[in-house]
Amino acid sequence: MTYTKYSASGNDFVIFHTLIKKDYSQDAINLCNRTEGIGADGLIVIVPSETADFEWLFYNSDGSDAAMCGNGTRAVAHYAYNNGLAPSNMKFLTEAGFIQSIVDGNIVETQMTKPIVIKEEFEQEGLTWYLIDTGVPHLVTIVNDLDKYDHDLCAKMRYEHNANVNFAKIEDEKIFVRTYERGVEGETLACGTGMVACFLRANALGLVDSKSFIYPKSKEELTVSIRDGELFFKGAVKKVFVTEI
Repeated sequence: MTYTKYSASGNDFVIFHTLIKKDYSQDAINLCNRTEGIGADGLIVIVPSETADFEWLFYNSDGSDAAMCGNGTRAVAHYAYNNGLAPSNMKFLTEAGFIQSIVDGNIVETQMTKPIVIKEEFEQEGLTWYLIDTGVPHLVTIVNDLDKYDHDLCAKMRYEHNANVNFAKIEDEKIFVRTYERGVEGETLACGTGMVACFLRANALGLVDSKSFIYPKSKEELTVSIRDGELFFKGAVKKVFVTEI
């Protein structure tokens, strides 16, 4: 089998395409292992679709599946276009619904799914939280210092609310984010749906306008914007290497 490793703002994925739709959870565990495999935050498998350019099967590094992954959509779109599986302006199917992506060189913009507010503002552990689904559920708290990010606190909140956990700081209408991800069970260098969740919270509070630059732990610059009521997430992706196993 031929596998390709991608990085989207530090969020890394192993990607391959096949005609066979089945459970690849064990493959995800093996391939995403950072000491005995390729090493990645997730595995993306592209399979044929009758209603879109393709369908993806997405797995976290622990083998669990996820309905949506913002950085993953950008990586898989670049892979699909460069492997002749889809046009530069494509539509593909995820568990969260259809996703539109546009590839322009190494820059990919994805139209995100409609957000759903799960729980309005509430207090817990001395912080103010907001729970929103941007493809997967995300807890968001806005802080004045990202060093307030705490692994044990995130793990506790993650299991109590079954959601990813985001700490966001707003500075000069720019958003800086640290994210604890389910399935990885730790902090990742970037989380697309998490960055979008932080943007929506900041926008609702009037801290940023309808377009904002956003920076995950990897420090790469991305943009999140609202245009005609739709959400868009844009940034660079990188094909790291191709290998055969």
